[in-house]
Amino acid sequence: MKTRKRLRSLGVNMIACLLSLIMLIPIVLILLNSFKTSQAASDMSLALPVGGLHFENYTLVIQKGKLGVTFFNSLLYSSGSVLLCVILSALAAYVLSRNRSRLHRFIYVFIVLGITMPINFVSLMKVMQLTLLQNTRIGIILLYTAIQLPFDVFLIYSFVGKIPRDIDEAAVIDGCTPLRLFYSVVLPLLKPVLVTVMVLTFLNTWNEFVLPLYFLGSSSMWPMTLAVYNFFGMYVTDWNLVSADIVLTVLPVVIVYLLGQKHIVAGMTAGAVKS
Repeated sequence: MKTRKRLRSLGVNMIACLLSLIMLIPIVLILLNSFKTSQAASDMSLALPVGGLHFENYTLVIQKGKLGVTFFNSLLYSSGSVLLCVILSALAAYVLSRNRSRLHRFIYVFIVLGITMPINFVSLMKVMQLTLLQNTRIGIILLYTAIQLPFDVFLIYSFVGKIPRDIDEAAVIDGCTPLRLFYSVVLPLLKPVLVTVMVLTFLNTWNEFVLPLYFLGSSSMWPMTLAVYNFFGMYVTDWNLVSADIVLTVLPVVIVYLLGQKHIVAGMTAGAVKS
């Protein structure tokens, strides 16, 4: 019986490893071609670079693709939306979870419906124009925040429900004001789910392509995703440069995910407060 379980576990692990290797092939392909010459990269093969690694591809991409400016824009948009999403979603989820009246329940359901509702770009464009947020950095940050808030509130809401109300009552008896209760007592307990919200919001904002394409007309405000799209149009025959551009764009996302993956799992599965 034990031997059968071990064989089954070994088979499942082998299949998982095989599928992982298959999924890594496009990443390895792009990485290898980013260090090749233009002629060698045109074959888009998994062969190793001949004649050494051509790091000058990355230097050329940074200069011609203006990745310095677009990197700053992506970092600004991602950091701004993360900050707003964490603060607003935590406040909203805490208030709605602690007050289970019909009104608060309706507000919660109304917010969470934003996860499933499609975006009406025509109406959204009109709103952005009327509020003078079209083609502005603050406008795109607010747009990112509004779109990701429903999922963040949903995620934190269920986590707050697992925190005993006795903690709130004890803090109030000790003289805590509502704001101090939230920031000094409740917020530290939300650390696992808040880190999850931060990582997911950062990844979603960094990878977003459609919203800046519609609402940012100036190339000086473009994030890195649009820079890759524009660079590919200019250097479609130079796959070594295109590959290097893709690697530089994806690298921050990979680093953030690797640093935050354990927190994502903890935030998704944690349901109890440790004493």
